[in-house]
Amino acid sequence: MRVQVRYFASLREALGPMETVEVPAGSTLAALRDSLLARGGEHARCLARGRAVRCALDQVMANESAALHEGAEVAFFPPVTGG
Repeated sequence: MRVQVRYFASLREALGPMETVEVPAGSTLAALRDSLLARGGEHARCLARGRAVRCALDQVMANESAALHEGAEVAFFPPVTGG
């Protein structure tokens, strides 16, 4: 199934604004992140497990156990601080 992946802030600068990714049915946000990490390069650096990266599914904050569906919109972004 296909999902839209959007990147924000520093992730957008490194990876671009968005891409469409093919994932197996029944995938979770964690599985998607792992498949992006497996690409290596900038994806591995930006989405590394040791880095603080937040995610949203269909514009709602979600944890990585959330199940994906056909046409889902996934967003990855660094934590935001305000002042």
